[in-house]
Amino acid sequence: MQSLLGLSHNASLLSWALITIVLLIVLIAKFKWNPFISLLLAAIFLGLMNGMPAHEVITSVTKGLGGTLGSIAIVIGLGTMLGKMMAESGGAERIATTLIDRFGEKRVHWAMLVVAFIVGIPVFFEVGIILLIPILFTVARKMNISLIKIGIPMLAGLSTVHGLLPPHPAPMIAIESFQADIGRTILYALIVGIPTAIIAGPVFGSWISKRVHVTPKPELVDQFTNKSERALPGIGITLFTILLPVILMLSGSIAAIADPGKTSGLTVFFEFTGDEVIALLIAAVFALFSLGYARGFNKDDLARFTSESLAPTASIILIIGAGGAFKTVLIDSGVGKAIAEMATGANVNVIVFAFLVAALIRVATGSATVAMTTAAGIVAPVLALTPGANVELVVLATGAGSLILSHVNDAGFWMIKEFFNMTVPQTLKTWTVMETILSVVAFVLILLLSVVV
Repeated sequence: MQSLLGLSHNASLLSWALITIVLLIVLIAKFKWNPFISLLLAAIFLGLMNGMPAHEVITSVTKGLGGTLGSIAIVIGLGTMLGKMMAESGGAERIATTLIDRFGEKRVHWAMLVVAFIVGIPVFFEVGIILLIPILFTVARKMNISLIKIGIPMLAGLSTVHGLLPPHPAPMIAIESFQADIGRTILYALIVGIPTAIIAGPVFGSWISKRVHVTPKPELVDQFTNKSERALPGIGITLFTILLPVILMLSGSIAAIADPGKTSGLTVFFEFTGDEVIALLIAAVFALFSLGYARGFNKDDLARFTSESLAPTASIILIIGAGGAFKTVLIDSGVGKAIAEMATGANVNVIVFAFLVAALIRVATGSATVAMTTAAGIVAPVLALTPGANVELVVLATGAGSLILSHVNDAGFWMIKEFFNMTVPQTLKTWTVMETILSVVAFVLILLLSVVV
């Protein structure tokens, strides 16, 4: 009898969760409501419908929002400042032109993949596009090469690091929710991400460029190919500045593995500097000197750059916070536990489960960040009841699922369409297929890696 009551209660919790997710999808996809408002309304609705007292719902929402943004907001702010310094100093252009010269004209699409992968590490996907579009248009015009052939590899590189590689917000949310090790996550992300980006980028780009032909708008080309007279920074200092946070985080993880008892002061030091917040803070401050003062910018310029970089992140930060609120209500209302019991009872592989949950939310809402944030709250309780699971691979599976099938409800879809001057069918054949290849190939590689590690 008690078992039946438990099943009935779980069925009720899951039913309301399903209704709430449908409501969330309708508000975002059909009525175009802001995801921040939609997620907050969904969280409150779910809590109340599942019998939580009103004051507990409010507490759960504020706790989830504040807890999620505790470090993520800092990571976003510092990462954006680092990206802004790279843009203003010409660092992104220096990396691109150097690699293009080294790779040669015939392999320029490979150069664009490498450029995007490196440039995309410290910046948001949208920021990465803005940074690299001038280089893309310049290369296409200078070499008379297909915009699709070099553009798809660029997008593949940016999208791969956005969905899989810390310190990007989406992977960081999953890392914190699942209590994963950031260094191991970076290592596995590189193992999975590099071949994934190659298949979805240069390989697919070369094939689809023969079937889809586009010409960018002349006014956009003129706008984005204007050259600054300021000399570009050196390739060595630019690469070091951009990769500094990743180097610090990897060093912290290696030190922890080599000396788990923290017997050495160096271990404590490397673990401190390897924390994502400290690593990005060090890199951002270093960039003010290496890409700022050293390039002739004065204190007023740097103050303006850092202030300007923060304004576009406000919406992203609020959406992530609201996603954290929704996640916390899922857990506090008992939905997370009910899903965990159902998944463990059905013996669902937690890596497969994480991928499918994130993929469904991504297709429905159009946002990779919303998909990963929401999926983290659903998957975390299942993971807690799955001893022996590789937590870092679950993070990557969630990220891979959040990239799948970008279509008309994704702001990124329209951004790519406009910049590349494509029709909707052309955007579906290029960008949407590329994102889906990225997602599926990454998932397959994650499953193969799970056999080994």
